[in-house]
This record gives sequence, structure tokens and C-alpha cells, in this order.
Amino acid sequence: MQRHSHKLLMTVLAILLVLAATEAIAGGHPHRGYYGGHHYSYYRGYGYPAYGYSTYHLPVGYNSAYYRGSPYYYGGGAWYRPYGARFVVVAPPIGIGVSLLPPYYTTLWFGGAPYYYANDTYYQYHAARREYVVTEKPRGEAQAAPEAGSAELYAYPRNGQTEERQSVDRDDCHRWAVVKTGFDPTKSVGANHSLPDFRRAEGACLDARGYSVK
Repeated sequence: MQRHSHKLLMTVLAILLVLAATEAIAGGHPHRGYYGGHHYSYYRGYGYPAYGYSTYHLPVGYNSAYYRGSPYYYGGGAWYRPYGARFVVVAPPIGIGVSLLPPYYTTLWFGGAPYYYANDTYYQYHAARREYVVTEKPRGEAQAAPEAGSAELYAYPRNGQTEERQSVDRDDCHRWAVVKTGFDPTKSVGANHSLPDFRRAEGACLDARGYSVK
């Protein structure tokens, strides 16, 4: 009985440490709370399951990824690892990539390059891999976007497109807009005046594929 109590106490302490570490990493950006008995991280009004949350079922439309031989699963902006029969929400390792950014990400500029932030994680687009790759938190202060018209583009699926379909459409429309405008915002800032044209081209492409674009 004593051994069981000690084991339970250690488990509780481990969970508390995970949650404390999550808060420290977040830098005060997300708001955390409970809904339906589960711990969630809220960012810009969107709820992500918090680190340490476990489930028997992965999100609908999840994607699989491997890092150094270990399996990870990605869905709705959260990363999961298998532990026994359950899947536990974890912080993604630096260097792992995914083809679709999380919902309600924010674009931040460091050193003239865009980073994408959501759910306590920073991403950068790697054209060679055609993925958004998890990166370390950039050093220094975030800079203002190159110009007022450069706000990130939000595209909401009107026709219930899966995450896999959204990823393909996003990638296709990004490449089409690059060809159309000669500007790639995932690289250095370069010709800042071309960014609004790029966003318009990308938005038109996504709208034609069944997305509501903001």
C-alpha cells in the first residue's frame, strides 16, 4: 500500500513538473484551463490539448512523422507520442517537420525571416523539405512585419477538407503564388512590396479550392 501511494505521488509530481515546464516555455502567451475534465492550452481563442494530456484516440485526419526513428503523430496543432495503449501530448523535438501549420498561428519576424508560432512552438518553412520545421525559439525581439499589408493569411475549409487535403492545397497555392508574383515570403524579406501581391494570389487560389480566406 505504501509503495502504491509513493508511486501515485511520484506520478502526480511528474505531471505537475510537466505543466510547470510548459508554462515556462510559453512565456505567458497561452491561457490554460479546464474544459470537460481535460487540461487545455488556449491561444487566440483556440484550445490545444496541453502537454501531458493522454487519449486512446488520435485526432481525425492526423499525420504521422518520424524523428530519429521514433514515431510522432500530429493533428490540430498538437503533437502526440505513443505510450502503451495511449497517445500523450508532448512538445515536438527540434527538427521534426509537418506540411500544415497549426490553426491560428502567428507570423513573427526575426532577422528578416518569418517564424510561425502556435501552441508554444516555433516553426520555419524549409523549401527543400517542403515542410514547416520545428525550431528553437529565435533570439532577440520579434520585429514588426515588413509592412501593414503582410498579415498572415487564414484559410478556413468550407467543404470539410481533411488536414491532408488542406496541406496539399496550401502547398500548391503557395507555389503557384510564388510563380505568379516572383516572391517567396518563406525566404528573406527581399522585395517587401511584393508581399501583398503574394497574399492576394495565394488567397485567390485557396478561395477557388473551397476556402474562406481572411
